[in-house]
Amino acid sequence: MNELKRTQGMCVSDLAERLQMSYMGIKGVCLDLEKRGLLDTWRTPQKIGRPQLFYRLTPRAHDLFPTTSNETTIQVLGAAQKLYGAVAPEKLLLVVFQRQTEQYLARIKGDTLAEKAKWLARLRDHDGYMSALESDEAGLRIVEHHSPILDLLRAFPSVAKLETELFHRVLGVPVEREESVASGLYRATFTLQV
Repeated sequence: MNELKRTQGMCVSDLAERLQMSYMGIKGVCLDLEKRGLLDTWRTPQKIGRPQLFYRLTPRAHDLFPTTSNETTIQVLGAAQKLYGAVAPEKLLLVVFQRQTEQYLARIKGDTLAEKAKWLARLRDHDGYMSALESDEAGLRIVEHHSPILDLLRAFPSVAKLETELFHRVLGVPVEREESVASGLYRATFTLQV
């Protein structure tokens, strides 16, 4: 499930290769997870032969991955908004993200942007974001396949801006954040503007 969470879907042969298991072993696991409602399938046409079958996690599978926020946090922020005004939750969240930025800055190593980005991706991965650094001719990106604070992000959309600012302050370059949802599954891409 961790391998599928880090993608937008995979075929059985690719999963078997990544996990170094047999095709039939992976196929059996996928069928079991599909029966439990944790995987769904779709087919992609091929130039020759039958369409290729891909598996991906369902939104129900999101509950199996760790979260750091909870309903009480959201209720407290909602109460702050009701008692102290519309900007009270944003002020509280700003303080939290400033502290988190300072913690990342203290732990980041490296002299180049690529080295720092690699460290930030590692730290975020350790914090449950399923982060990975990607690079190609278009530049550097940190891709996150999970958000342990997704419920908080949905309740208070300003969290997306605070996350982007965190990346900017830690890495020292402008950052563009793009979020996508495929079949209910979250993915955030932070593109580093060099």
